[in-house]
Amino acid sequence: MNRQNQHTVDRLSVGAETFAFYSLERAAQLHAGRFDQLPYSLKVLLENALRHHDGVTVDDSHIEAFAQWLDAGSNQAEMSFYPTRIMMHDVSGIPLLADLAAMREHVESAGRDATRVNPIRPVDFIMDHSVIVDVAGRPDALTLNVTREYERNAERYRVAKWAQSAFQNFRVLPPGKGICHQINLEFLARVIWAEKSVDGEQMLFPDSLVAGDSHTPMVNSLSVMGWGVGAIEALSAMLGEPISMTLPDVVGVRLIGAPREGTTTTDIALALTRRLREHGVVQKFVEFHGPGLDALTLPERATLANMAPEYGASMGFFPTDAETLDFLRLTGRGDHAPVVEAYCKAQGLWRDDTAPRVYSDALTFDLSDVEASVAGPKLPQSQVPLREAHISAQAAISEAAVFDSESGGLTNGDVVIAAITSCTNTSNPRVMVAAGLLAQKAVARGLETKPWVKTSLSPGSRTVGDYLINAGLLEPLEQLGFHVTGYGCMTCCGGSGGLDHAITADIEGKNLQVAAVLSGNRNFEGRIHPLINLAYLGAPPLVVAYALLGSVTRDITTEPLGYDADNCPVHLRDIWPSSREIDAVLHAEMNAALFTRHYSDPTAADAAWLALEVPQTSSYAWETGSTYITRPPFLDSARKPEDAGPIADAAIIAMFGDSVTTDHISPGSRILEGSLAGDYLASAGVPASEFSGFLQRRTNHEVMMRGTFNNPHIRNVMTPEKHGGWTVHQPSGAVMTIFDAHRRYAEAQRPVVVVAGREYGTGSSRDWAARGPHLLGVRAILAESFERIHRSNLVGMGILPLQFEEGMSWRTLDLSGAESVSVELDPAGAQPGELLSVSFRSPNGTSRTVAMRSRLDTAREVEWFQAGGVMPFVLDRLMSEDDVSPVH
Repeated sequence: MNRQNQHTVDRLSVGAETFAFYSLERAAQLHAGRFDQLPYSLKVLLENALRHHDGVTVDDSHIEAFAQWLDAGSNQAEMSFYPTRIMMHDVSGIPLLADLAAMREHVESAGRDATRVNPIRPVDFIMDHSVIVDVAGRPDALTLNVTREYERNAERYRVAKWAQSAFQNFRVLPPGKGICHQINLEFLARVIWAEKSVDGEQMLFPDSLVAGDSHTPMVNSLSVMGWGVGAIEALSAMLGEPISMTLPDVVGVRLIGAPREGTTTTDIALALTRRLREHGVVQKFVEFHGPGLDALTLPERATLANMAPEYGASMGFFPTDAETLDFLRLTGRGDHAPVVEAYCKAQGLWRDDTAPRVYSDALTFDLSDVEASVAGPKLPQSQVPLREAHISAQAAISEAAVFDSESGGLTNGDVVIAAITSCTNTSNPRVMVAAGLLAQKAVARGLETKPWVKTSLSPGSRTVGDYLINAGLLEPLEQLGFHVTGYGCMTCCGGSGGLDHAITADIEGKNLQVAAVLSGNRNFEGRIHPLINLAYLGAPPLVVAYALLGSVTRDITTEPLGYDADNCPVHLRDIWPSSREIDAVLHAEMNAALFTRHYSDPTAADAAWLALEVPQTSSYAWETGSTYITRPPFLDSARKPEDAGPIADAAIIAMFGDSVTTDHISPGSRILEGSLAGDYLASAGVPASEFSGFLQRRTNHEVMMRGTFNNPHIRNVMTPEKHGGWTVHQPSGAVMTIFDAHRRYAEAQRPVVVVAGREYGTGSSRDWAARGPHLLGVRAILAESFERIHRSNLVGMGILPLQFEEGMSWRTLDLSGAESVSVELDPAGAQPGELLSVSFRSPNGTSRTVAMRSRLDTAREVEWFQAGGVMPFVLDRLMSEDDVSPVH
């Protein structure tokens, strides 16, 4: 127990048990604060501050900052947040484990105990990102894909299995369990955590986490505070460092009304994403309240919370109410529900729409205004009414100026991938049952999936497969080609696998603009598949419907999906299930046994996992000649504090427009023959069939460096005639790849910078979007605005984020990319958010100097930057401490 703040401790009896907790009411009395009017999410942060009040990292000023926040609905005071637990998946987690292994080697080489590099808080490591849709549309797809997964990833999985025995506080859920966020929602999350304090008392406090994936806010629907971070920041958190942040603004979204018949939660999520992205909620908390919550089940709330990174917020938080308790009971956690209810009511965390509450900003969203829709063709906020989706696709094709060069075969707009995928929607039984019912009706009318469509069903948990089977709905889905291909992210994160060779040849031969329709959360250019330029997000039943229609350039609301045995047209409206039909299935099939069956032993492993042989050592045994797992170079490549200083005469290695995503910067797609990464693997003797994807190769820095800024859809303003990773080397003027330019600049010992527009780094928490530029020698990113997670990742790698002042950009400065850039920087005296002098000198000798804002937002981030990044900062602390004690 925190002895410096015992005066805020109270007791709570639930049944026969008595618990201690840090009372927000007592804190309000001591600090003269109106804490009862705080948003629910800030109350959770306040409790965290009370519990970690030590007079140093957290002191009275941090508590008082919450009272000051209430005065204006805003207060950018610096905060230290200690998450209850950490969650990682294999794609971001395996590189992190390699980092931890490298840190252990450094500690050991200094004569210290390597095991001091160990997680302080509980870590759940869930293997969900590596399974790929290699096989689809056949009954044995699941078995074959899992087999192929182990063949392809055995070495990577050995790292995770080694970590399972090498680290304490570290639990691994082997492949095939489902998607981390859905497992978090259905099993891991407790809402209220119970843990013994150092005094032996049972202490209650809100569950919270950070995780190495941007869609972590999905668990906000269960009133659990959590957001995505890069693996760089997750590493520091699991080793006991606080999450450094400023007290966020909170946008209150009052939900009213109820969904109209024929619409889905997916439609609401897409409409909300567009509305909030337009409103502007980047790096803010969004908190939902109002009577409209009563119309949403908890899985439906989870869909809205899951999309937080798409609308730009750190979180999409829902307060605890009766629906929260009902979901705990449904998922086999009913025994804990009385504790949750009692604690939340005692702390003012129980939903009360009548109580006055202060928000930084507020808006109202009417659920009944939402109509059926999709989002595309390349941004999740680009919501399009379903009745206009074909017009959107036709416009995108026209804009690309691509026309069919010959008749026969595929045409522009044809759907070549239809995937029911992603925790965003497969966690919601309503839309999954709707997809099954639509398939059932389609089969009954004799409809068939178009032969050029690759279909797949990738549920986020095993529970989904069970209730579809029990309801008799998996069979009709399979008859339309939607066999279960795996329990993992798959198509949603770029693991869509290859297309049929004839399909590929048709696309490339005609230079076609073909489409994917998926029930995922992202549709960035090239993410779903390198050859697919049109990607539309939609509800699972719409995915099935588009597989029947076969094209996004046809009006799915009016044109027939096919014809029945009597040659009568069958339209979407003819087979769309009603709410009453969906409710009947849910009432009959949803029960706690579905969930407890699969979560009774979450670490249970299959034969393939058990067969993986790993040494029982505290240090990892690197495999010589590996093209998957190599010793990470970041402790060696990190800028040393003594080398920090002004950035002088830096070359602009790339200059980009707006909305450059982390997928653009560091692609997650398949590695293609003829690409820089593909050529590197080929030179190492890897056949093209074994190239796999960038997500799976993330622990090989040589591969990842060659993929950095090399997405075929990225556009460098300096080379307008070329798409992909090209640039103009300065001062030679030679056009070359960004990777080759990096080598030229490194040889000349010349620093480089990147210049960009608004919303730089949207999308995934992909730490390689910062690691890659770091290895390419990038010292600073100059942009109009940054997305939250990516900005933090840049700082974590020792890269300086610089933001143009309002009204200024590379366009207003008329930059061409040929300029040299100098930044007057004194790292030793750096301050959060300071203005720095930046000079742009053109080749003709003219120079212009402007002030730019340092986006080192907190004192802790300044310390990270001064140390050269998070890893050297944390390593220095571990090396200097006599002992590492758990943080409670």
